[in-house]
Amino acid sequence: MKLLFIGDIVGRPGRDAVCERVPEIIKEFSIDCCIANAENAAGGSGITPKVADHLLSSGVDLLTSGDHIWRNSEIFQLIDRTDKVIRPANFLTTVPGRGSTVIKLRSGVQIGVINLLGRVFMNPIENPFQAVMREIESIKKQTSVILVDVHAEATSEKIAMGWYLDGVVSAVVGTHTHVPTADNKVLPNGTAYITDVGMVGARYSVLGRDVHAVLKHFTTGLPARFTVAEGDIVLHSVIIDIDEHTGKARDIIRLER
Repeated sequence: MKLLFIGDIVGRPGRDAVCERVPEIIKEFSIDCCIANAENAAGGSGITPKVADHLLSSGVDLLTSGDHIWRNSEIFQLIDRTDKVIRPANFLTTVPGRGSTVIKLRSGVQIGVINLLGRVFMNPIENPFQAVMREIESIKKQTSVILVDVHAEATSEKIAMGWYLDGVVSAVVGTHTHVPTADNKVLPNGTAYITDVGMVGARYSVLGRDVHAVLKHFTTGLPARFTVAEGDIVLHSVIIDIDEHTGKARDIIRLER
């Protein structure tokens, strides 16, 4: 089976690009499942029910998130009533939503998806290395095909997670930094890995935000409103080929549109 994973979607320009491009990518590469990180999809920070519905109607099967999941209060109207939007599994168990889910494809294949949040250079949170094993134990009862989205700042933390889960899950993909890395590979025991998938946002920007606003902040030290950049939009993603019987990855390639 072929799984398409899309990097952080930034604001309306990113959403529009996903809705325009994803259906043609699915057709071109015979994609069986599409997952996207949407934690920046609403105005550049957070998710709303309207935004989630828009993306899920475009061919995306599931939305993962990250540290900005709670930025829009409207998310609380959605997160507990759907299994199509998940939040990091290592948040406190008392918060709404779920940190993992299992989706069933039209072919009958089931895919487990786990969302994690890193701790290095991030706010204090439960150890993701401990949280992920709890989620895997539950999902393994249903399927051996498992993808983990590690939303983290530090490349070392994401790389360590890849090695930690090599042979345990089908794929570990990194998100959050919006800059695609060139280290896509299948690890020795069959887990596909990439440190950061990238983003869906303006090519000429600072992580999808307007260059001038960000420069003003860095050069003056004063607060600035980081508006979502418009213009030439790039869609970063990876296509992962997985053996649905063993859960092992055959290949992972980067795709930019």
